[in-house]
Amino acid sequence: MYRDHTKVIQIGNRKIGGGNPILIQSMTNTKTEDVPGTVAQILALEEAGCEIIRCAVPTMEAARALAEIKKQIHIPLVADIHFDYRLAIAAMENGADKIRINPGNIGSTERIKAVVDTAKERNIPIRVGVNSGSLEKELIEKYHGVTAEGIVESALDKVKIIEDMGYDNLVISIKSSDVLMCAKAHELIAQKTAYPLHVGITEAGTLYSGNIKSAVGLGIILYQGIGDTIRVSLTGAPLEEIRSAKRILKTLGLRKGGVEVVSCPTCGRTQIDLIGLADQVEAMVQNIPLDIKVAVMGCVVNGPGEAKEADIGIAGGAGVGLLIKKGEVIRKVPEQELLGALREELLNWEK
Repeated sequence: MYRDHTKVIQIGNRKIGGGNPILIQSMTNTKTEDVPGTVAQILALEEAGCEIIRCAVPTMEAARALAEIKKQIHIPLVADIHFDYRLAIAAMENGADKIRINPGNIGSTERIKAVVDTAKERNIPIRVGVNSGSLEKELIEKYHGVTAEGIVESALDKVKIIEDMGYDNLVISIKSSDVLMCAKAHELIAQKTAYPLHVGITEAGTLYSGNIKSAVGLGIILYQGIGDTIRVSLTGAPLEEIRSAKRILKTLGLRKGGVEVVSCPTCGRTQIDLIGLADQVEAMVQNIPLDIKVAVMGCVVNGPGEAKEADIGIAGGAGVGLLIKKGEVIRKVPEQELLGALREELLNWEK
């Protein structure tokens, strides 16, 4: 697989590439200058499972705030820089574990070199980021529009600029809001470079559409063995990005741990509020540290059989519920006690 052969890069206290586990990344939406607010959000993201955090650095005050933020968090911090090379240098001087730049908008070769020299002195990785929305005019003309080929060429051109300055501690990120274009671009670039790839569908959208686009896009890319870190970009709370990323990795068999909830679609036989029950179960198991499958079934007729592949399950009927293990009914309880009975079983699960 591609990711087994990518270059190993150290980001703070974590390693990516070379077959290391795929790490989940998110980005704060607080003002980075607001140290207490930013720290509080990062700590909440850490608890949810975020493994790398990126902060926008639009001002010198934000760059200086990184030093204080770093003291209070436990995961690598990436500084997101646009346009001003001095902010990139200041971010590294204030403890950024990695910087994200697009050399195309940093300016002259001298300015890019100043950033690269600082990164080299401190051995700080640079993530070279290229988005389809900022593709150079000449590449759009060359490929007759925004294309996967153009995105890849743009990214590799930027990488070469930095390589020519004698630095190869790099991560590449190529993104597009067009899912299939993004997938094709990753397929192309994985064949052309050994640098680790940060993968995501940019500007994916709201919680609903963004989750679908991200799951499809990341699913296609990750399943081919491409990608070393991921971000699910949602117009919503950053915590939702972590939940979705964890589920995508688990669904693809790329990560273990966490309770997986499966539930049947409702039908005319359903005699309980199955939708509400399934939502309650999913919320309940969020912080239960088991690697098992829980089934939520709406029919006591077919429920036990359908739940056979799960480790444990519940099925509801008219006022009564069944607790099921490996397809065998182990208890019958009143419907209102069903959720509590399941919780009790999970909390006392014999590993």
